[in-house]
Amino acid sequence: MASSGEEIRRHRIKKLEILQKAGIAPYPSKISFVVLAAEDIKKNFKKYTGSKKTLGVAGRILAKREHGGSVFLDIFDGTEKLQVFFGENKVGKSAYKLFSETSDIGDFIAVQGRLFFTKRNEQTLEVARWEMLAKSLLPLPEKWHGLQDVEERFRKRYLDLLMNSNIKDRFLFRSRLIYKLRALLNKDGFMEVETPVLQTMAGGASARPFKTHHNALDIDLWLRIATEIHLKYLLIGGFNKVYEIGRVFRNEGIDATHNPEFTTAELYITYSDHENLMKFIEKLLGDLAALVAKDKSITFGGQKISFKAPFKKITFIEALERHALITEYRKKSRGDLVTIAMRFGVNLESHESKDKIAEKIFAKVCRPKFIQPTFVTDYPASILPLAKRSPKNPEAVLSFQVVAGGIEIVKAFNELNDPLDQQERLKKEAMVGAEGDIEAQPLDEEFIEALEYGMPLAAGLGIGLDRLVMLFTDTDNIKEVILFPTMKPK
Repeated sequence: MASSGEEIRRHRIKKLEILQKAGIAPYPSKISFVVLAAEDIKKNFKKYTGSKKTLGVAGRILAKREHGGSVFLDIFDGTEKLQVFFGENKVGKSAYKLFSETSDIGDFIAVQGRLFFTKRNEQTLEVARWEMLAKSLLPLPEKWHGLQDVEERFRKRYLDLLMNSNIKDRFLFRSRLIYKLRALLNKDGFMEVETPVLQTMAGGASARPFKTHHNALDIDLWLRIATEIHLKYLLIGGFNKVYEIGRVFRNEGIDATHNPEFTTAELYITYSDHENLMKFIEKLLGDLAALVAKDKSITFGGQKISFKAPFKKITFIEALERHALITEYRKKSRGDLVTIAMRFGVNLESHESKDKIAEKIFAKVCRPKFIQPTFVTDYPASILPLAKRSPKNPEAVLSFQVVAGGIEIVKAFNELNDPLDQQERLKKEAMVGAEGDIEAQPLDEEFIEALEYGMPLAAGLGIGLDRLVMLFTDTDNIKEVILFPTMKPK
């Protein structure tokens, strides 16, 4: 027995055949008259009504209300909904009959006619002619908002956007945010660049890469896990301010703040340091937050968060002491940290160092405590092998994270430009990798050679744009702010 969906599809195919028999292409290659945006028509409705000219509009039928020899439709063209009136006496008996017999909610049509106000003062276009643009074969869902399988929304994002205006608005905001970010960086003298996605060595971050193979060259390649290394090549090459907005790929788990492919904005400034970057990022995030509210405040998880400068500051070790009650961190052994981690229910790997375990404790226990934007500074050197050591404490690096709403949104540091120190630290990373750490950074001899030609003093930062959109749109899952998140097929 055929399902209701299959039955509807067969019925609509018959309607498609009726159109074809009438000599009408159900999927034409062009519209025979000029169409305007529904938004433009509604905005200038009185002006267009006064001109008494015929106007055209095209879009998807979202609603259909029949009244004897007439039909009211709601048409949506991506900008606005416009009410359309089909009257048999105006459009013609045969054209009206064909429309009645073949049209459904979900179809794309083009209509042309004159504008008028209904008795209820509704802006309406009275149709004089119509054309089918794309016959839909499947019905739009009626109970999309009540789906028990929430992930179906992500698999069929096109329906999610169509049926839920809040979802569409969220992605329109994301687009505006990235546009604003570009404008701010360009105005500040940065140059936008593009670096390779396919790389012979995946470096620049501690993460497990995706591997692929290039047949013509017969070499293995990796999808980039960061844009850092190639952007530093550009500093060596003489550029002073560079940035890239793009996808990076990490073969990691999926949770509320992680997706295997995500978008970052990474930027570098020569002759600058992490303290200058703190002032820079305070202003940048404040300017972006102004897209949400003029006072630069947002609401996330029921809490008001202000992005007005100055942000709070705390060191990594102070955060461990205050929120995980780890005192005298430097005197603690790895075994001590293992015991503490187990108490907090942190999953550990046998190859993980004391500092790596501390980072995991911080992520689970401390980071959720920082609701207002906070700089977490002075990370252990072993966690960030590409960052410059602190002159005051060589075991730490000149670095910071920005955490807000309990989510890490920025990571930044003074860039290590000492090739000998860089080589030594990447050798240690490679040793950790040999012991089983699949996220350890590789020993990149080409990068070290480039550093030996000289890289200027510089500072850099990366912004997790998906997480920033989560914060600014009060969204608790990263899948909700990525148009097509990574999903396991049904």
